[in-house]
Amino acid sequence: MFTRFVRWLDERMMVSPLWRDIADHPVPAHTNPSERVSAFVYCFGGVTFLLIIAQFVTGMFLAMDYVPDITNAYNSTRYIMDHVLFGKQLLSMHNWGSTLIIIMVTLHMLRIYWMGVYKKPRELNWLVGVTLLLIILTFGFTGYLLPWDEKAYFATQVGVSFVQYVPFIGKALFNIIAGGNHIGAATLSRFFAIHVLFLPALLLSFLGLHFLMIRRNGITGPY
Repeated sequence: MFTRFVRWLDERMMVSPLWRDIADHPVPAHTNPSERVSAFVYCFGGVTFLLIIAQFVTGMFLAMDYVPDITNAYNSTRYIMDHVLFGKQLLSMHNWGSTLIIIMVTLHMLRIYWMGVYKKPRELNWLVGVTLLLIILTFGFTGYLLPWDEKAYFATQVGVSFVQYVPFIGKALFNIIAGGNHIGAATLSRFFAIHVLFLPALLLSFLGLHFLMIRRNGITGPY
């Protein structure tokens, strides 16, 4: 009965043709781990994508109990760790996941650079990849403040203060990022909004573009 339902749903939503168009395409032999041990380096991008999915899932559950204001942010973080079912594990997965993503995307880009895959006709995809790295780093920076403890507060203060040294517009940039002349309630609110709204939208958009160009240009070996 379940199979009949799936077939009925597929006939109306046309999922199978779409999935075949996305997934059914030839993969070069040099990317097959069974062919060469070094082919595992081609898994860096896929592992990064799986980690991103894990970050989205854990982040959604954490956001259900997190309160983004300076009065309750720290207490809500402690509440997640001490009272929410699997809250400590979710928070740990989200925390360590952000570090692992930075490591994996860096390894992925080093592989691309070492093999020369950024060359024609894949220059634009390389630029998209650099943009994705910057977005992921911004995820880590904005998320670091959210627990609102002393370490997060002073680390963010140091990080944000660097923009003041940008010629001509440094002071204005600081006010825009911090939401004022100092790190406070407006900063936490802005960082939370950037972390859960703006950055996910940017990340998904550039990931879609990245995958589209990979599909069109194919997977290549060393130049």
